[in-house]
Amino acid sequence: MGSKNKLKRFRENETFGNVFQPSREELVNGAFDLKGHWNEKVFKNNNPLVLELGCGKGEYSVGLAKKFPNKNFIGIDIKGARFWRGAKTAVEDGIPNVAFLRTQIELIEYAFANHEVDEIWITFPDPQIKYKRTKHRMTNTEFLQKYKRILKPDGVVNLKTDSEFMHGYTLGLLHGEGHEVLYANHDVYKQEGSPEEVTEIQTFYESQYLLKGKAITYIRFKLK
Repeated sequence: MGSKNKLKRFRENETFGNVFQPSREELVNGAFDLKGHWNEKVFKNNNPLVLELGCGKGEYSVGLAKKFPNKNFIGIDIKGARFWRGAKTAVEDGIPNVAFLRTQIELIEYAFANHEVDEIWITFPDPQIKYKRTKHRMTNTEFLQKYKRILKPDGVVNLKTDSEFMHGYTLGLLHGEGHEVLYANHDVYKQEGSPEEVTEIQTFYESQYLLKGKAITYIRFKLK
């Protein structure tokens, strides 16, 4: 994407009422006034709050928002030029129950209060296969603890990935740490009974993976 195009998208993001872009300082210093008040101040209701971490172009957040109008969705990514597409679609199509937050996933506890979130989706994260990249893996122990703090006690996490490595790593970690695996599948499109929200909504890259015959894996779990 050209730099001019990126700048145009950044500027357009600033005009969208569904995009929030706090600075790192604002978050870390406790000055972000939406923390603990997302439903009240943004969505104006008390519906379940669902996050998509590393939302990319925002297709999944928008797709979930359309499918579940009685839930509130927030797509989170540090790359605003990517989620511009999802934010723009939501504005143009008048989808009121989806918003986008530009920040790093490691700062998530500064953006959401303890037990504020009902559900988390992690869709096609970088598996960070090299051992030295373990700390960046979005289902490592440190990240899981962050998710646990912002999730309600009965909150759930969903991981959808084309990476067998990420699937296996996460399953092993969940079992090893005593978390509750609610559902696990190595190939959701070939397995009967896969949850609708897993097979009916696809990201751009997911459709490309499927054309190449890649299996899409899925895990749904609770953190203990």
